[in-house]
Amino acid sequence: MELNVVDIFSVFMVLFAVIDIIGAIPILLDLKAKGNKIEAGKISLVSMGILFLFLLLGEQLLNVFGVDISSFAIAGSFVLFFLAMEMVLGIRIFKSETSTSATIVPIAFPLVAGAGSITTLLALRSEYSTLNIAIALALNIIVVYIVLKLTERIERMLGITGVMILRKTFGIILLAIAIKLFMSNLVNSVENFFPGLMHKINSMPQ
Repeated sequence: MELNVVDIFSVFMVLFAVIDIIGAIPILLDLKAKGNKIEAGKISLVSMGILFLFLLLGEQLLNVFGVDISSFAIAGSFVLFFLAMEMVLGIRIFKSETSTSATIVPIAFPLVAGAGSITTLLALRSEYSTLNIAIALALNIIVVYIVLKLTERIERMLGITGVMILRKTFGIILLAIAIKLFMSNLVNSVENFFPGLMHKINSMPQ
């Protein structure tokens, strides 16, 4: 496994867009207004533990169910697509559950380490090395910690309009990533189901 700065940055941007901790600032403020105590350190550690567990053992779990990484990546691209549509169009597709314990639920799970983040991690393994993903993930957790500690200050600095613009911008980036992820893994998935088909298609006269 080679350390690749470009790959780390690419994965960082994908995870940053999916976790969308900046876009979650209004939710965090609402939870604090309701009297919930938000422990940034605890949330960051729990989120990191959940995400690293799926990063390291997710492929083995897929093998138990007989699912290859390319097929999972395609499924993940659909999840990313709908997450991006939420961000761009301002609609709610995925339902989130709330709890009186804001530290673990719903912030650590599923706000940070949710279905979108977990699916994205497993999908990215078909494109990038585990080392580069792990570094990008750790950097994202650091960002999460900083944002949680400075939530009110960031909200005042960006304003409601700034938060919305940032959310929609990363939504468009995430939409493009979802399409790329789908297309890059489609060939591998088709080849797994129909061995030799792509070779026959490529060998056909133009």
